[in-house]
Amino acid sequence: MTFRRPWFCGWVLLLSASVMAEEPKNRPNIVVIFADDLGWGDVSFNGRTSWATPNLDRLASQGRKLNRFYAGSVTCAPSRAVLLTGRYSIHNGVTQNYQDLPAAEVTVAEALKDAGYSTALFGKWHHGAPPQGQETYTHPMDQGFEQFFGFTNAEHAWEKFPEELWDGRAKVPVSGHADDLFTDRAISFIEQHRDRPFFLYLPYISAHFNIEAPADEVELHKGKFPEVDPEFPLNATYAAMITRFDCNVGRLLAALTAADLDANTLVVFTSDHGATFESGNLGTSNFHDSNAPMRGQKRTLWEGGVRVPACVRWPGQIEAGTVSEEPMHSIDLWPTLLAVAGAPPKPELKTDGTNLLPVWTGQQSVPDRVLFWEWRTEGVDQVAAMRGPWKVVITSKGSPELFNVVTDPAERRNAAAQYPDRVKELKSALDQWLATEVSLPGTQPNSR
Repeated sequence: MTFRRPWFCGWVLLLSASVMAEEPKNRPNIVVIFADDLGWGDVSFNGRTSWATPNLDRLASQGRKLNRFYAGSVTCAPSRAVLLTGRYSIHNGVTQNYQDLPAAEVTVAEALKDAGYSTALFGKWHHGAPPQGQETYTHPMDQGFEQFFGFTNAEHAWEKFPEELWDGRAKVPVSGHADDLFTDRAISFIEQHRDRPFFLYLPYISAHFNIEAPADEVELHKGKFPEVDPEFPLNATYAAMITRFDCNVGRLLAALTAADLDANTLVVFTSDHGATFESGNLGTSNFHDSNAPMRGQKRTLWEGGVRVPACVRWPGQIEAGTVSEEPMHSIDLWPTLLAVAGAPPKPELKTDGTNLLPVWTGQQSVPDRVLFWEWRTEGVDQVAAMRGPWKVVITSKGSPELFNVVTDPAERRNAAAQYPDRVKELKSALDQWLATEVSLPGTQPNSR
């Protein structure tokens, strides 16, 4: 099959949204763009020079770049569950990559649907084994999404050129590049819902595992990088996955402009966790140093595993060209998106995050708090806690490590011996947090 690079894959020039004399009558639309295994250093607004991501750069320049935004976990299923529920992994029932989201969890899509929003998911829905007491897998259309097109099973969600995808509750044959197909569907959704507030969740599959991209996109990068086998230019293909992802972001943003929705749409971009250096990646993220300058990767709690590229845009509400250096976490998206919709979450839902809208609009600072992560499976237990610039990382194979991630983002200088009281404080907070873990029926909490 021959793939031709579409005209829109260059620098997509977005037309300025028309200035509105009055406040929008409709509640704002919400778009969440969620990359897969995309590292901090994979985008040019974070310094990448070996390829360009002009559409993501433009998105960041038109809003606020979030330099210290943190993923909810370090593998796909837990991270997505945190984003969808606004609850830490130990509270939402998904602490391991094979676990499925319990049906009782209330997703942000369900909450927004109840608030009158049209909802859609085009991309990757990561299900695992059904929870104890639940006979079937959780389906996105049972969790608040009125439209769904994409992958449900994580074992297929690295197929860049799938032969079939789920369209609602039925599998249908497809042809083409997966992320292109998701963007096509997203553009149609925008065109059909321009007169009603919508929540559009786009969990793309770039740049997860299978190192594949459309041939025309790969051709743009051939010869730029050393290759083990020039007949299979893997490093060029990894670059092509990122630039094609950026191309699709540009198409999406252009569709919002064409529908005259820029001024009334919040766009959030981030990644599910850092890039991986594991075998399926075939050494490409390692070669490109995708998490630079951070230490670590997917499945680790150092900055390279949890700190991810992120930006937000809402013209007229979020000042263009601004940058935040405050720590923010994926748990915060749930209450923030509900605040944007004017539908604060019900207290009984017990979300863990903080409404960041006043922070993004420059009215407030992020409150002083401790943020947490855990990854206690696959043979290496890890937990981490952060307060301000200070982060402690504890693994089952070593003593606590303490880092000032503002002055030492590469986490090279362990300050635990110098500041034992900070270690003690953060370790105590971790112990208290872990004590709140919720056990699903028939299971036991993870142990550290």
